[in-house]
Amino acid sequence: MSTSHPGGGATPAMNLLVIERILRDRDGIWQQIVDERDLRSLISQMVSSSALSLALYGAVLGASYGWQQILSSLVKLPLLFLATLAICLPTLYLFNLVFGARLSMIQAVALILVSITVTAALSLAFAPVSLFFLVTAQSYEFYKLLNVSILILTAIVGLRFLVAGMRALNDRQQRLTAVAVPAAMPAQPALVPAVPAQPAPVPAQTAPAAVPAQPAQVPAVPAPVGPPGPGAAGTQVGMVPAVNGMPDRPYLPTPPALLGQPVGPAGQRPASMGLVYIWIMLFGFVGTQLAWTLRPFFGDSGSPFALFREVGGTFYADLFHTIGRLFGG
Repeated sequence: MSTSHPGGGATPAMNLLVIERILRDRDGIWQQIVDERDLRSLISQMVSSSALSLALYGAVLGASYGWQQILSSLVKLPLLFLATLAICLPTLYLFNLVFGARLSMIQAVALILVSITVTAALSLAFAPVSLFFLVTAQSYEFYKLLNVSILILTAIVGLRFLVAGMRALNDRQQRLTAVAVPAAMPAQPALVPAVPAQPAPVPAQTAPAAVPAQPAQVPAVPAPVGPPGPGAAGTQVGMVPAVNGMPDRPYLPTPPALLGQPVGPAGQRPASMGLVYIWIMLFGFVGTQLAWTLRPFFGDSGSPFALFREVGGTFYADLFHTIGRLFGG
């Protein structure tokens, strides 16, 4: 069952999960973000869907310790992703403005939330696998490393959606600009082709008379339409010399779109994909360090329950330490 809406063709019914729509109708999601159509509703659906999925998966993480850790991780895991979004969003938006892109704030929020929603849904899909190893493996280090690997994998997949969405946004903006600019060009006066001069008719003579020899008529060749000189730019307007008595007419340059030149208003360029990759690295570093600050998510059976640990060390040092304890015996 589907309903239609202007500009986007068919869309899923309202009761369809937003994650299923993202996975099934990616082009429709990108087009909705490009058009900035009903983005507040879309953002609201993605926030609620991702928060619920991350809360359920957080409860699975905390199940290795007890009910206190379950409640704590249930709240802290959605907070981790949404706080990382809040910290990194201004950087993405302002960098795009500096480089002349037209990405609005609400479009940036929607694109990042698409990535987070995909990450949250995939993480929840791994929850049965995580619970299986929690019951069968009985190893705190293995369980922690397994779930960190799941979160890293799902985050990579989710960020690929961010890259795909930014590319789709750029492509559509370029096509819209290429169509809109030639249509907005002012009307140019029509070119009047040069007409070769015709010899005047010779009146009929009643008697043969000596007619002076006339030079042969040479057909007039129209002057080529082009710049007035070899050094003139293709966008300057010159004058084509008069031909056979016809008045001068202006030289009209070829539209940039026909020459393969970039079109669009100055200062409005698509977002740089290199900038997106740099922002993704920043997002990853901020997210991992924030996760370390909000720990514990798993809880250690050899330590008492604590809502937060002392700030110290780094996520990466603890990860390598966990790997060493797991494989070092």
